[in-house]
Amino acid sequence: QDAEECWTQLIYTLSQTLTSEASEPAAAQMKELFGIDLVSRVHCAESGEESSEAESVYSLKCHISHDVNHLHEGLKHGLKTELEKVSPSLGRTAIYTRESRINELPRYLTVQFVRFFWKRESNQKAKILRKVDYPLELDVYDFCSDELKLKLQTPRQVLRDAESAKFGLKVEVKTSSSQNIEGSLTSAGESSSIDIDKADSSVPKKQLTGIYDLIAVLTHKGRSADSGHYVGWVKQDDGKWIEFDDDNPSIRKEEEILKLSGGGKQLFS
Repeated sequence: QDAEECWTQLIYTLSQTLTSEASEPAAAQMKELFGIDLVSRVHCAESGEESSEAESVYSLKCHISHDVNHLHEGLKHGLKTELEKVSPSLGRTAIYTRESRINELPRYLTVQFVRFFWKRESNQKAKILRKVDYPLELDVYDFCSDELKLKLQTPRQVLRDAESAKFGLKVEVKTSSSQNIEGSLTSAGESSSIDIDKADSSVPKKQLTGIYDLIAVLTHKGRSADSGHYVGWVKQDDGKWIEFDDDNPSIRKEEEILKLSGGGKQLFS
């Protein structure tokens, strides 16, 4: 929770104070880097009322319950929630279901594992200790709106062709000459985008694929929601991982990162 509040405040402060030589304001640049546009369908089964909503957020929530064992399942839970509000047609409060889809993706995708909650019976905060596995590569295509899925199809095909060519498989090139897949896959596999020839100003320089590589993890040590210790794990340009535990950095193996089992907040590139 502390990490989430810190992240939110940091993003807000940077968007309000950063300056650049670019024509677009800092807030727009921060949104391009980290912002996620969501479109939601809000439906009441009892009254039949239905509406749509749009919002921008800076992280996706992985909700954890007894049937969530993997990040993908937690994200699915986080994008479908229930809320109670007044129904105009019923004249009283009713239960509504909000189903959200991603309508625009950022360069860097942040995911929060929602481990802290308010325990009503004891009237105090508690931490969910359940292990939740996560991948080194996250594909969010299934969580996208139909409109965004359509935009992602071409760059995803280019990326698949690049992967096939990398392993010596024959591919049929159907993309235009303006697309340059060279450099879209580094040795560490960090890029989730396709490079577009800069000479063609009619298309964006980068096209996201909806596929993200894990580059950072923030974990919370301790069983209590009111105490504990935060540790950062960051992937370097050479593919190595470094654990930042206060002033004691140490090199870690990739398999050690997966054993963290969703200890807090993940950042995908």
